[in-house]
Amino acid sequence: MTITQVPFPQMSDDEPTAEGVVGTWFVNHGETVAAGQVIAEVQFEKVSQDVEAPVAGVMYQLVAESVGIAQGQPIARIDN
Repeated sequence: MTITQVPFPQMSDDEPTAEGVVGTWFVNHGETVAAGQVIAEVQFEKVSQDVEAPVAGVMYQLVAESVGIAQGQPIARIDN
């Protein structure tokens, strides 16, 4: 089994450790995802961005909606 971490995207070059939040999860914990499927919408300041699954497999959320997390830190993992 391979585990793939899904990081919070780098949305600011000026503040690389600044925090954002997962605004909405589109895939529930433990559900199967396809590569390229949108799994979440993340927000940093007033900018939103969709996050896609980099690989197919079973996705596990690592952070809850609206909880602060630094850019680059994992928000989910996908086991395949």
